[in-house]
Amino acid sequence: MKLNTKQTIRIGFAFLSICAFWQMYNSVIPLMLTNTFAMNETYSGAIMAADNVLALFLLPLFGGLSDKCNTKLGKRKPFILGGTVVAVFLMLLIPFIDNSYFADPSKGKQVIFICVLGCLLVAMGTYRSPAVALMPDVTPKPLRSKANAIINLMGALGGIIYLLIASVLYSSSKTAGMEHVDYVPLFMIVAGIMIISLIIVMFAVDEIRLNNEMQKYEAAHPQENLAKETESGSEVLPKAVKKSLAFLLFSIALWFMGYNAIETWFTTYANHMWSMSLGGASMCLTIATGGAILSYIPSGIVASKVGRRKTIMGGALLLGSCFAAAYVYTCFFDYFQWPLYVLFFLVGLAWAFINVNSLPMVLEMCKGSDVGKFTGLYYTFSMTAQIVTPIAAGALLNRVGYMTLFPYCAIFVLASFATMCFVKHGDNKIEAKRGLEAFDVED
Repeated sequence: MKLNTKQTIRIGFAFLSICAFWQMYNSVIPLMLTNTFAMNETYSGAIMAADNVLALFLLPLFGGLSDKCNTKLGKRKPFILGGTVVAVFLMLLIPFIDNSYFADPSKGKQVIFICVLGCLLVAMGTYRSPAVALMPDVTPKPLRSKANAIINLMGALGGIIYLLIASVLYSSSKTAGMEHVDYVPLFMIVAGIMIISLIIVMFAVDEIRLNNEMQKYEAAHPQENLAKETESGSEVLPKAVKKSLAFLLFSIALWFMGYNAIETWFTTYANHMWSMSLGGASMCLTIATGGAILSYIPSGIVASKVGRRKTIMGGALLLGSCFAAAYVYTCFFDYFQWPLYVLFFLVGLAWAFINVNSLPMVLEMCKGSDVGKFTGLYYTFSMTAQIVTPIAAGALLNRVGYMTLFPYCAIFVLASFATMCFVKHGDNKIEAKRGLEAFDVED
């Protein structure tokens, strides 16, 4: 059994476009809200949190709807096509409304801007779960960790492409002294990336043929399906598998509670506790991202050797230990030193070991017809954590003190290690340890 890498890369273009969009959205929309529309941080923060709130409902909803969809294009492609086209149209309106409001402010234009943003978030929410579900639809379960590593790399590539474009078009030298920044070129380029990615997925990925091949594979390997069919034809999880799924979903929420708190509050923490500038603190997060990118492929390989559960638990233990070490460091030093770069590289490595293998482990517990639904479940728990933890950690920092950030993160991540101990299903079949030959065994 061998992963079709080229096919997985083509599928990954859907995730590349999604990540490029969200990187731009999270970077530019707050600037528009605060600079052009003069909203305070409370209102702009609420608007920026709306995407995660909507995701709680939209991702499982459209993931489940795509499971039941049956068209000439396949199950996922209609959602990817419709969602991308509508999203591109709506996102191109945003910078024009922004420019128009700056030239001639009015309440009506502000309301239109917010309404377009809301519709854009809905459009993006309609196809995220179907786009992510496309990979497991056409990838055998034992290979999904490796495939998910490639999908994560494609997503990271989308984010990096956006950052490079933004850094060239909107460098400090070009925007210094400008009363208003015109973002039309940036939005048009990202829209182009999304359209090109859509074309690649629509014309280079034969979803129906690949899905038929997967159904034949599942029929030939019934021992890999944990879901069982009832007499009515519906699928149900055995009680023991449901228990494992529940503990796995709680584990996902817990490690996102810990990791997202760092993503949200670290720059503020570093400024208060280590007297670091925004650039210096951002460099630590950049190194963590680099560590994750370099570890995506190795994490899938490790999982194929020792199993996803052990790989995730090792990542959680390392991540929790890194956060605990950062707390100990702060107890003795109130300034930055270079060993922290090593620590943050390990943070990224640990996160890759967790993140690459968690979604495949969830999907291991379902049959092909429920992939979209289970993908939505994964995002429901991860998004809920990312809504709650910035508020919870922020309140703790405000009321108790900044020293609580790393203990907060360590406790939640180590708690996820504990809950993973109760997950007994969803692991992959470990490959025979025969060197490189283990990757080339024909099924």
